[in-house]
Amino acid sequence: MTERMVSRANLLRAGGAGLVAAAVLGGTAQAGGRDHPHVALIRRYYAAYAKGDPQALREFFAPEIRWTIPGHHPLAGTKVGVREVLAFFAELGRAGFRAEVLFLGADGDWVVDLHRGWSTSPPGLDITWVLAYRIQRGKIVEAINFAADQHAADAFFWQRYPLAPLPDRLLRTR
Repeated sequence: MTERMVSRANLLRAGGAGLVAAAVLGGTAQAGGRDHPHVALIRRYYAAYAKGDPQALREFFAPEIRWTIPGHHPLAGTKVGVREVLAFFAELGRAGFRAEVLFLGADGDWVVDLHRGWSTSPPGLDITWVLAYRIQRGKIVEAINFAADQHAADAFFWQRYPLAPLPDRLLRTR
């Protein structure tokens, strides 16, 4: 079997369905039925996430982590560094986000995760997400999210995180 090289650009172009297909071709287990080490890391990450303490996630992140959130809403964009990523998770915590893993697969440095993600405060967003994690030296160095229903995610995040009225909406640099 030839090893497939998966680049960040190809993952972004592939979208969620392509990621799941790539993961199915990859695999979750090593010989002997044990989880691939990167899959085991993501399982531990989800166990920490379930505790609802964003600081518990710190140990999983490389200092230079990049976490990309799709969409056109106040939380969208790429978060760079542990501080920004933890701030993002603190905001998800305010919305009572929960996750239920449906599938994990690993290939090389990448883990693909298919999960149900939903909000509890306020309830209303309940969709399937695909995340692609790049793992190096036992840490998550990059995560790219894909929403099954981006329109629903955008609408929810705008409802939950509205912008402040002008003139307070804009960051003043002077």
